[in-house]
Amino acid sequence: MTLAKTRSVGLVGVDGYVVDVEAAITSGVPGLHLVGLPDTALNESRDRVRAAIFNSGEEWPNRHVTISLFPASVPKRGSTFDIAIATAILAAAEAIPPRSCAGLVLIGELGLDGRLRAIPGVLPAVLAAANAGCRTVVVPHPNTAEARLVPDIEVIPAASLRSLLSLLRGDPPPPEDEKEPPPTAAPTRPPDRRDTLDLADVRGQAEARRALEISAAGGHHLFFSGPPGCGKTMLAERLPTLMPPLAPEAALEVTAIHSVAGTLPPGQPLITRPPFQAPHHTSTRASMVGGGSGRVLQPGAVTLAHRGILFMDEAPEFDRGTLEALRQPLEEGEVRISRAERATSFPARFTLVLAANPCPCAAAKQIDCSCAPAVRRRYLERISGPLLDRIDLKLDLSPATRAELRYDLEVAEPSQVVAERVLLARERAVKRLAETPWRANSEIPGPELRRHFLPSAEAMRAADDALQNGTLSVRGLDRVLRVAWTLADLAERDTPTADDVGGALALWTCRKT
Repeated sequence: MTLAKTRSVGLVGVDGYVVDVEAAITSGVPGLHLVGLPDTALNESRDRVRAAIFNSGEEWPNRHVTISLFPASVPKRGSTFDIAIATAILAAAEAIPPRSCAGLVLIGELGLDGRLRAIPGVLPAVLAAANAGCRTVVVPHPNTAEARLVPDIEVIPAASLRSLLSLLRGDPPPPEDEKEPPPTAAPTRPPDRRDTLDLADVRGQAEARRALEISAAGGHHLFFSGPPGCGKTMLAERLPTLMPPLAPEAALEVTAIHSVAGTLPPGQPLITRPPFQAPHHTSTRASMVGGGSGRVLQPGAVTLAHRGILFMDEAPEFDRGTLEALRQPLEEGEVRISRAERATSFPARFTLVLAANPCPCAAAKQIDCSCAPAVRRRYLERISGPLLDRIDLKLDLSPATRAELRYDLEVAEPSQVVAERVLLARERAVKRLAETPWRANSEIPGPELRRHFLPSAEAMRAADDALQNGTLSVRGLDRVLRVAWTLADLAERDTPTADDVGGALALWTCRKT
């Protein structure tokens, strides 16, 4: 019996784990047998690997070949094990030295012609390999830039199985790989519509623009209510222009998520800007929070918006269950998906922005509205009280006046000016929270907030009165305190004053009931 071993990486959600790929060639009925809970796509690798080996000029061992994927108790899925399986088989057949692939992590799908094809999820796979102590990975050429985002690990790009085998044997690369340049040049990133957006485009709505600044500075959730045309969508779309670029660790985290989902922008191996997700109101609950059938669990919109903004326009039109599913990620910053065969969790720490018309008829002017008061109330009650209780800033918007539309050019600040204030406020918060695991005011848990970050009794008087008379819940008090700290950071104060707490309380209770 001949035996060879190499390694690959499996993914569960956005987390990876190293898989030992062992090949044994023994006497018995010729054929290739996979063990270790492979799924359908992985079982089909038999035909892909066989064709790729033949078309790479190698001989297929006409004996009983067993491929073991360890740990055997964890289900494996996908085609990312192809290159590892093919290499292990050829090493067991002594077509290449078995030691040459023992220390490698091989990630990639094989075409029938032996070429390596790009795959999703390379970044989290390489991160998992690095965390497991591996130091060398082989990836398809198109995934090279993404894989090299992981520090302290050697990335070997391979265009084909033939070129990889030449490398393992110590031979020069095959002629076709010398003539054809490696396909590492990614396509040019298409123009991003967000590059043309600016807060100065919004006329009027001074309070709403201020609320955007507060939201960007502290990561606070927003709810805009108002008639069509008052600027709700314009405001929400310009919130990303006020937010600073992602920190290196957060950028890797966000890029890994989009790599798994297959939504990584072309020509952009590293996402450095906060993502912006705006799902349609017909979106299902699974598309919002993630999920799927069987062994395939995909991240939803709340995870794709991680470290960024989730904008839900026409919020009352969303399914009630879809809206209620947001309550857990808003509190915990993650989504836990459980299925009969598998359970996983996805990160989901995002800033939620809701927008709603005051009634179903969506009349531009209140005088033209034909909805009875009970109809208007039922329409807005589609957004439940517990969900609204988790929203930090609530504003009722009115249409901009003619004077504001005509003369607001001199008053409206551009995004760059506001973003500078936001950055300074965030730096103050990071400095204050340096000894804690949190980096923004919105991330501080309620008990810690009341224990270590409680303003003076005089500053808290208005909030205490609202809590006493029942207009403010305990969860709402936590929200008010977080916003008060953000107001203090924007004003460059060391601690919130009565004005800060009062302003935060007014923003929390602004929406009319």
